[in-house]
Amino acid sequence: MQISESAVIDVNTGDTAWVLASAALVLFMTPGLAVFYGGMVRAKSALNMMMMSFAAIGVTTIIWVLYGYSLAFGKSNGGLIGNFDHIGLSNTLDQVTGAEGHQIPVLAFAMFQLTFAIITVALLSGAIADRAKYGSWVVFVAVWITLVYLPIAHWAFASQGGEGGWIIDKLGALDFAGGTVVEINSGAAALALALVLGKREGFRTESMRPHNMPLVLLGAGMLWFGWFGFNAGSALSAGSLAATAMINTQICTAAAAMSWVLLERFRDGKATTLGIASGAIAGAVAITPACGYVNPLGALVIGLIAGALSAFAVSRKYKWGYDDSLDVVGVHGMGGLLGMLAIGFIATTTANSAGGLGLLNGGGTDLLGKQSVAILATAAFSFTATWLIATIISKTIGFRASREDELTGLDTTYHAESAYDISGNANRY
Repeated sequence: MQISESAVIDVNTGDTAWVLASAALVLFMTPGLAVFYGGMVRAKSALNMMMMSFAAIGVTTIIWVLYGYSLAFGKSNGGLIGNFDHIGLSNTLDQVTGAEGHQIPVLAFAMFQLTFAIITVALLSGAIADRAKYGSWVVFVAVWITLVYLPIAHWAFASQGGEGGWIIDKLGALDFAGGTVVEINSGAAALALALVLGKREGFRTESMRPHNMPLVLLGAGMLWFGWFGFNAGSALSAGSLAATAMINTQICTAAAAMSWVLLERFRDGKATTLGIASGAIAGAVAITPACGYVNPLGALVIGLIAGALSAFAVSRKYKWGYDDSLDVVGVHGMGGLLGMLAIGFIATTTANSAGGLGLLNGGGTDLLGKQSVAILATAAFSFTATWLIATIISKTIGFRASREDELTGLDTTYHAESAYDISGNANRY
């Protein structure tokens, strides 16, 4: 994602149209996530779950305009963070970014990247479903975007001719559309949040199955649709690389959906609707960093592994005793890990001449080593910083809802509304 800026000379209107459309697709993913998550929780907290995603849209957008874009993509300070040249999106009007011949307005790029920030923090709400104070969540979003997301986005996305973010320009790790910034980041942060807030009341002793599977499937479909903008849009041009990323996204997502339910069928005797929805998301996650660096057969292999691997990882939370309510760690964290490592093994320059060669394609272990460093640095920073932020919020304004509010349901407690008429029967759902 090249971000060198210059005065407008010749904007490529086709590329600009694609990036703007992709931004809309990625923004659509957050309401899709709200529907997906809303169906997965119990009925008494469905609206609260959806409200957490919409709060992420509002808070993140405000921060992005004020200083977020500037710190993520402004001129680099030692590869760690941007500067304040674009406060209030200043110095962006009538500016272009991108490779020669594929120039798009800076504001188109800024809008596209805003949607990535929004959905990343929204993903974290799934780890603490049913038990977080809504006001504290809003505070957390603002602090987390500032202290965690913006630095990592700069590290991995802010390419500035060798002088930008340390992961992309100094280390040289490959991440096409957010394996580090979105997926590993959200997985590590979700684990930290789940540990700080603790388990839901009744975890492992009460049934906490999704209350509305049609909503889950609808949300998964919305996410699948939006993911084409997420991955193919990251080419920042309407060309062959975008086409490669798009078909790889479809292949991997479909393959993972089937491998998840196949594992369920052999393990449990039944293939579930939750499984096929979760498998699809796991596949989309896994191909996110690799979609522009592998060929279609490679995408198929990643998908077949991703569905089964994420299904296994999700089952481990019961053995290890942490309550990641909606499986952010197992799906996004594990899927992002797989996708980043897959680049080190099967990346090919036939998919992207600007990429690299993986170990199995004669590239040696150099790229795999770079991918591993990027993974470890992102996960360690995200987990540590998130744990500190969540702990400070918990010890000051409080992060965990009271036991009474949790048992009653967060919809009526925090929003004075209910998704369904369940008065008098709230604790049954």
